[in-house]
Amino acid sequence: MGVWQLLLVGLVMLLGLLGVLVPGVPGQAIVWAAVLWWALEDKTVLAWGVLIGATGLLLLDQALKPLLPARRPQESGAPQRTLMVGGIAGIAGFFLLPVVGAVLGFVGGIYGVERARLGSHGGGWASTRTVMRAIGYPVLVELFACLLVTGTWVGVLIWG
Repeated sequence: MGVWQLLLVGLVMLLGLLGVLVPGVPGQAIVWAAVLWWALEDKTVLAWGVLIGATGLLLLDQALKPLLPARRPQESGAPQRTLMVGGIAGIAGFFLLPVVGAVLGFVGGIYGVERARLGSHGGGWASTRTVMRAIGYPVLVELFACLLVTGTWVGVLIWG
């Protein structure tokens, strides 16, 4: 697979990661389709292993979705921008501090936006807890699963 195709696969994965943050966009399916595209072009045992692992992880995430609280954005009282900033911070955090950084970045990004919006630490933290209960946990779990798939793909490209 050429460099330009790998770059396009990476951009599709990034689009899928951002799609997780936007209601109605099938972010997981986009990330999985990018891995499928890469595995069909690469045709190595490692590529197929990544596809199988990604399929299993994303199916597990879909099976766990009914156990998580439903997304209720209207109950959080926070603008959509708060979740977007939290998601982008989670994506950046995942690659800066692998695995743990996703959770820290997601929650930290939401807290930063809410503190700036409300003007105090107490108000920002209370709003962060409300946002996490209303929409944060399901989004974080879905984003984390997609980040694990994307991180595995990047790792295979670098070390595989």
